[in-house]
Amino acid sequence: MHIDKDLVAASATPLVLSILSSGDSYGYAILTRIRDLSGGRLEWSDGMLYPLLHRLERLGHVESRWEVAETGRKRKHYAITPAGREALADRRDQWRAVSAALDVLWSDGAPHPGLA
Repeated sequence: MHIDKDLVAASATPLVLSILSSGDSYGYAILTRIRDLSGGRLEWSDGMLYPLLHRLERLGHVESRWEVAETGRKRKHYAITPAGREALADRRDQWRAVSAALDVLWSDGAPHPGLA
């Protein structure tokens, strides 16, 4: 299944912040987690992830540090900040509102409690 690039772009920030809310991670592990979570339907490239991580870092939503892996290779690890957790909570509320509206439209069309 193809997922439209606009939808991928809109979901990128909440996906990355959600992954980091479970614990620190590095680029390749984030890419792998996204692929696994989507059953292989989301295949992000480095060129999509790293600019997003850098933007989130500039916004103060994530912070980074260099670590040396057991293999001796240096990896940049990313962690969510308190501001990032607030941004994630806001994005979560937005996605839930959109998802609830789509659920109504794509089901029986009757408004669910709280949406009327």
